[in-house]
Amino acid sequence: MKLFVTILIALGLASAACADGPAPGKPAPDFTGRLTNGETVTLSDLRGKPVMLEWTNHDCPYVRKHYGSGNMQRSQRALTEDGVIWISIISSAPGKQGYVSAAEADQLSQARGTYNDMLILDPSGEIGQLYKAKTTPQMFLIDAEGILQYMGAIDDRPSARTSSLDGATNYALQAWEQLKAGDDVSPNSTQPYGCSVKYGD
Repeated sequence: MKLFVTILIALGLASAACADGPAPGKPAPDFTGRLTNGETVTLSDLRGKPVMLEWTNHDCPYVRKHYGSGNMQRSQRALTEDGVIWISIISSAPGKQGYVSAAEADQLSQARGTYNDMLILDPSGEIGQLYKAKTTPQMFLIDAEGILQYMGAIDDRPSARTSSLDGATNYALQAWEQLKAGDDVSPNSTQPYGCSVKYGD
């Protein structure tokens, strides 16, 4: 009986941990996602390389600000040239704003000149829910050991206006520079802003 109760408590704690979602300093939740070419990628298979996850929705005005200005592409290029694997994730459900087919996603990437390494289609919202992704854009920086180092907004200007980029602190770039230098990432969590992730009903 005691063993049964112990197991129930352990399961309850594990469930609570999952319910709490990702947290800086803790292992990033593992997942397997499907790329636009039909292949799959598993986060844990990328261990040994830092990873940036970016939730995106091309129809969101906040996302358009960062891509239309080239800010997102510059951020992607800076990190990928440093060896970070940048994964963009689309969790919009079919019929919702931002949903795209694989071919449409590839066309968007080409048209916008992105520097991401991979683009995952998550129409079921499984990965988004696992990470409790709330907005587009929203960023998660994971170190080479699979530990989440930063989660939240791309910068400190919660506006859809391109002019708001002037003087903005790019939290994603800052977190990477701190991590690369061997420093503690600070802040390691910020309030994300943007459009709500368009999960299915």
